[in-house]
Amino acid sequence: MIQRRALIQGAAAAAASVALPALRAAETKLVLGQSAAFSGPAAQLGIQMNKGAKIWFDQVNASGGLNGMQIELRTLDDGYEPDRCKANTAQLIKDEVFALFGYVGTPTCVAALPLVNEAKIPFFGPFTGAEVLRDPFSKVVFHLRASYFDETALIVKNLTSLGLDKIAVFYQNDSYGMAGLTGVQRALKTLNLEPVALGTVERNTVNVAQAVKDIVSKQPQAIVQISAYKSCAAFIREARKAGYGGQIYNVSFVGTQALADELKGDGRGIMISQVVPYPYTPAIPISREYLEAVRKAGGDATPNYSSMEGYLAARVFTEGLRRAGRNPSRDALVSGLESIANFNLGGFNVNFSARDHVASRFVDLSMLTGDGKVSH
Repeated sequence: MIQRRALIQGAAAAAASVALPALRAAETKLVLGQSAAFSGPAAQLGIQMNKGAKIWFDQVNASGGLNGMQIELRTLDDGYEPDRCKANTAQLIKDEVFALFGYVGTPTCVAALPLVNEAKIPFFGPFTGAEVLRDPFSKVVFHLRASYFDETALIVKNLTSLGLDKIAVFYQNDSYGMAGLTGVQRALKTLNLEPVALGTVERNTVNVAQAVKDIVSKQPQAIVQISAYKSCAAFIREARKAGYGGQIYNVSFVGTQALADELKGDGRGIMISQVVPYPYTPAIPISREYLEAVRKAGGDATPNYSSMEGYLAARVFTEGLRRAGRNPSRDALVSGLESIANFNLGGFNVNFSARDHVASRFVDLSMLTGDGKVSH
């Protein structure tokens, strides 16, 4: 069942030439701003993304910094709520942080985007695969991960190759859920299919009873979930209680380890698409490097997909910053990031250009086991 999908070459919209503010990093410290959920039902997404990034940035700082500069990641909690994220973004811009990094969630990033484009401040590595943040193209927005279209295409391909074509979708009732639903619909349409049932849940809630009723009654062979770990876990438990025994898939944003922790033994066989390499075993060089970095970090740092995404985002951002030279401007950072091509991070390939700000289209599948772990 587990398949690996090769990088897909795609054309991106042409980049308009945008003059960026001349704000430069301070000579001894470079401050980044991150708005994410650090409390509430989606908290583990922000916490783990941040921890992974800080593992790398702390390592850089401990070795003397980058060109003598220490990197500080300043955080504000938005609780996975768009209005709070917008206010946080306005505050970070007012505080003149050098760039925005590692935001978490589609609705929150969408709320921040107009401010980002107006201020022309680099916005790097958002934890979302929504197309609305990629098209239209923005000169200052850079994505590490593959899109939800890439993830849902792999999921639908995997299911239909097994002869499962009665597919339902359980989705969060906001821009994230719609992005995932649209991805499933697009993939099914190429096969002259459409979802057999739909069910929704409101963001930051676990009110799934109606969605379970709407979906299970149509007897789908598989269900694709587009929500965060708390609501997805609640749906899985209630669907199983209602007698549903079919396949259940999630996209990466669910928070794989958080979902496994929520479900424990009830998670056996649940599938999740992934956009970064498997972080639990040293199968490839970047996984070995990440696991060693987590071990050295100590404390409560543990390996998981969300943390690894933060770690990789910090690695790639730092490479762009290195290429920007000493005392870099925002404009130099953008140019430095755009120069990263055919950059192999030990088995994870990164490619940017002036016309394409999506670094990777890597997608894979993982599965939860009966003992609350994640297999590959």
